[in-house]
Amino acid sequence: MTGDLVLVTGGSGFLGGHCIARLLRQGYRVRTTVRSPARASRIPEPVEIAVADLGRDEGWAEAAHGCDTVLHVASPLPPKEPRNPGEVIGPARDGTLRVLRAARDAGVRRTVLTSSFAAIGYGHRDLGRTFTEADWSDLDGEPMGAYIRSKPLAERAAWDFVAREGGGLELSVINPTGIFGPPLTGDYSLYVDLVARLLNGALPVLPRLTYGVADVRDVADLHVRAMTGPAAAGERFIATAGAMSLLQIARLLRDRCGDAARRVPLRTVPDWTVRLAARVSPRLALIVPDLGVVRHTDAGKAREVLGWRPRPIDVTIVDTARSLSEQGLLRTPVAV
Repeated sequence: MTGDLVLVTGGSGFLGGHCIARLLRQGYRVRTTVRSPARASRIPEPVEIAVADLGRDEGWAEAAHGCDTVLHVASPLPPKEPRNPGEVIGPARDGTLRVLRAARDAGVRRTVLTSSFAAIGYGHRDLGRTFTEADWSDLDGEPMGAYIRSKPLAERAAWDFVAREGGGLELSVINPTGIFGPPLTGDYSLYVDLVARLLNGALPVLPRLTYGVADVRDVADLHVRAMTGPAAAGERFIATAGAMSLLQIARLLRDRCGDAARRVPLRTVPDWTVRLAARVSPRLALIVPDLGVVRHTDAGKAREVLGWRPRPIDVTIVDTARSLSEQGLLRTPVAV
């Protein structure tokens, strides 16, 4: 119960909301940023609200003033692949630098940056090994979308800034795999949307995809541990509970969600069919590079250094489904 003031950027979002909830439970005072006053209604009391946009300088000095630590969770996420990658990469990188400058100038002790496993495990040809925090995605390797590219570029810019201009500012970075788990509001990740689409029958067949799975509640917990742990300064931490294929997720939902999962498909589609359909579907084009790919990683460093213990994957997936049901987002409710 410290009473220290923590700034959480993007507090109206999926992960940001869970970070705020955990901080409040642990006795912190919280201030959060929203892009516009209209989003302030999603923020629970007694959280302070500051209006600041990652694409503009205004508001960040006021947002960081008086804060002991910052959790920089916000990041631009396009609804579809942009024609110009700079529309995503620029705001991600420049927005991160805006937050870090404001934190440094305000005398913030430590900033925890939400990066992604996308900054670690993409662009590599050798997929038979286990990726660690020492790895960086190779931007000259496999084709990747603007959002994937933005992650290593923004994170590298953050490390470079702290090394060259950070003064006494400490930096820790969290690199989650796919974030599943119960949403607190109508904002949730693409992975939660995937569970909803499976249960609502929006996917007639299953591409050969495998996802790293992290529970949003556990990722929020790891942010707070990185914020407070002395050994976390200057370190990256992968957040994952392991990997599960889309077919395994579908079978789990069928086994555990009863009648609500009757629309979940169990038939996989050949890769060539997906590649053909991707020629006319931007959504499918995004997944083509991941067909049949399994990227191995673990959270050993977070466990050993910070004592982090993620939930089992099956608990996360089922809790995601139940939360979607409770919020009325499924065609058939999940029986409790």
